[in-house]
Amino acid sequence: MDVFINKRSLAEQVAGKLQEQVSLGQYKANDKLPIEPELMKIFGVGRSTVREAIKILANSGLLRVQQGAGTFVESVTTPKEPFDQRLKRASNTDLNEVRELIEVKIAEKAAINRTDKDIAQMEKHLSDRKLAAGAGLMQECIEADINFHIAIAEASKNEIFADLYRSVATHLKNWFLDFYSDTSAFERTYHLHEELLLNIKKQDARGAWDTAAKITAPKNY
Repeated sequence: MDVFINKRSLAEQVAGKLQEQVSLGQYKANDKLPIEPELMKIFGVGRSTVREAIKILANSGLLRVQQGAGTFVESVTTPKEPFDQRLKRASNTDLNEVRELIEVKIAEKAAINRTDKDIAQMEKHLSDRKLAAGAGLMQECIEADINFHIAIAEASKNEIFADLYRSVATHLKNWFLDFYSDTSAFERTYHLHEELLLNIKKQDARGAWDTAAKITAPKNY
């Protein structure tokens, strides 16, 4: 069951469905896709949406468009697809599972490697989060929450973790805005974030891991 509401454009949805068909073997390398009117009928969308979906997949290297001949499957994988583009196609469940794995590990590493400067950044963002949640300021609350976890990722001193979390956070931010109707969930989980910060301050790696796992548990969404 998906946790977030993923508001992708129609073209991105069609691109995702086409890629899924290729992945499942419905179309193989060098196979020709149905013509535009057929794709419009299959997916129940307009011509511009079909063209945009094909453009997305052509840019990723999955399809190739031959003028006058049609659209063909270039590859059954997408090695040229930018990671950020791949995240846009990710299901809510997949992205959230990645988030769960990353947050517990960066919390553990941050507890080991954090500096006083890192702690100051976390304290600032957590304070901003509390104030925004209490005032019912949704966008500011989400921004502060994301910044708090980015600060933890940076404190891990693993640049790959930090970059990966920033990429995931960009999409989480949009989904949070769609998913939450008010800031009550952020108020409800404040004590867990406070506990996480305390564990990182104490350099309690096990405690930080366990608290991060509580924060990402489904009941706390």
